[in-house]
Amino acid sequence: MPNGNSSRYPKERIWLYAKRAGELYQFVKLGGTAEVHESFCPTKDKGSFLFLIRRARREKRKGEPNMKNVPHRLYLTEEQMPKQWYNLRADMKDIPPLVNPGTGKPATQQELEQVFCTELARQELDNTTRFIDIPEEIQEMYKIYRPSPLIRAYQLERALDTPARIYYKFEGNNTSGSHKLNSAIAQAYYAKAQGLSGLTTETGAGQWGTALAEACAYFGLPLTVYMVKASYEQKPFRKAIIKTFDGDVIPSPSMTTEAGRRILAENPNTAGSLGCAISEAVEKAVTTPGTRYVLGSVLNQVLLHQSIIGLESKIAMEQLDEYPDVIIGCAGGGSNLGGLIAPFMRDKLAGKADPRVIAVEPASCPSLTRGRYAYDFCDTGRITPMAKMYTLGSGFIPSANHAGGLRYHGMSPILSKLYDDGYMEAMSVEQTKVFEAATFFAKRETILPAPESAHAIYGAIQEALKCKETGEAKTILFGLTGTGYFDMTAYTAYQEGRMTDYVPTDADLQRGFDQLPKL
Repeated sequence: MPNGNSSRYPKERIWLYAKRAGELYQFVKLGGTAEVHESFCPTKDKGSFLFLIRRARREKRKGEPNMKNVPHRLYLTEEQMPKQWYNLRADMKDIPPLVNPGTGKPATQQELEQVFCTELARQELDNTTRFIDIPEEIQEMYKIYRPSPLIRAYQLERALDTPARIYYKFEGNNTSGSHKLNSAIAQAYYAKAQGLSGLTTETGAGQWGTALAEACAYFGLPLTVYMVKASYEQKPFRKAIIKTFDGDVIPSPSMTTEAGRRILAENPNTAGSLGCAISEAVEKAVTTPGTRYVLGSVLNQVLLHQSIIGLESKIAMEQLDEYPDVIIGCAGGGSNLGGLIAPFMRDKLAGKADPRVIAVEPASCPSLTRGRYAYDFCDTGRITPMAKMYTLGSGFIPSANHAGGLRYHGMSPILSKLYDDGYMEAMSVEQTKVFEAATFFAKRETILPAPESAHAIYGAIQEALKCKETGEAKTILFGLTGTGYFDMTAYTAYQEGRMTDYVPTDADLQRGFDQLPKL
């Protein structure tokens, strides 16, 4: 029996089974007629059989008309929502550990607990537990805005005149306007359960700060948000929403912390970066009794919580007898991309499927496409543990004209490892092209995407156009992480022709590489 890989067998000789509710087992001969038998269900390798069924159906559909009976939006029921997060690290090999910069040795849970909640520190270091139960209190808040829809981009397909089938997972149906709430709820819950009196965090575009403010208000926790100065000035209404949920917002770098004062002394006119904001938030947490720091991207625990995106996506696509040939996500720190690809990457690591996974990052902050795979600090102030990741150097700060929130100097250690091992691809794109793609998409799909999300849109359009050239009817899945209604300053700059593209020179990047820690 084929072990999840039908490519070794002539298609006309493959017999597959499917069980339909209230019917007998149905055996389907590809290219032939179906015969129905009351027969034995081979449970020994049922997972591989089910995978083969989906693949067979997809093969049969190739060359058929692009329009078929697929709803524009597919919502799972609350009962179908995942009850566990999936920990991708359990299926990976040789994951480099976090390193304590003071000792040069792998960071321990006890050391991480000085900064993070106890349970989050445990999750950060857990590389073996494949599935982790989602507490009922978190599930209840998830149900306010989840399950999120899987959307077939019919209008985009028509406009591109492509045979590709394009789907996107839309995470913008909540007040934060993004996927960030998935992890914010979890982190605020664990902080409350531990009896903490407050949290600190950073935010780039403001989506994470907004999401965490919502979650902290829900669980009754005070919150201090250090917001990257460029975004603080570009997106004033993000501040208003955070304050609506009782969050305190401070532009970073600031004079309220030693790290901020040091950064401003070195560069008084800096527009800030996520690395700067992380330094300030961590310092505030460790110097304030009963307070811990939480992070909206990059960390292993965050990608764990965000796996609900991919788990829902896979369930929905199975209902449609679909499986993505290409999976695309924007990449700054890696939270949404890591969450979207998690269950599909599990198939890839196991040899059951081979989807292409493409990370799309800004050309102004190209950590994957031009960075170094090395140990580096997770913050500009160099007070956090060091992670092995693709990095531009912790001191790298993108140009102030960078319009999106993908301003982090490094990439998730999980995604960095997958990329270095050849399981992922990456591309970078200038922001004017990103906003061109965002505008094109908005006119067809009637959703105004966040600039971050528009990077994935650009990648999906490029792949769909390749299908138009080759005639291949590939299935494309991308993550639409959020809406752009608080990014109108950037949209206006694009519309008025004032937006420019910044691409760092090799010399710019070398300055960051020269400061990488020596281990």
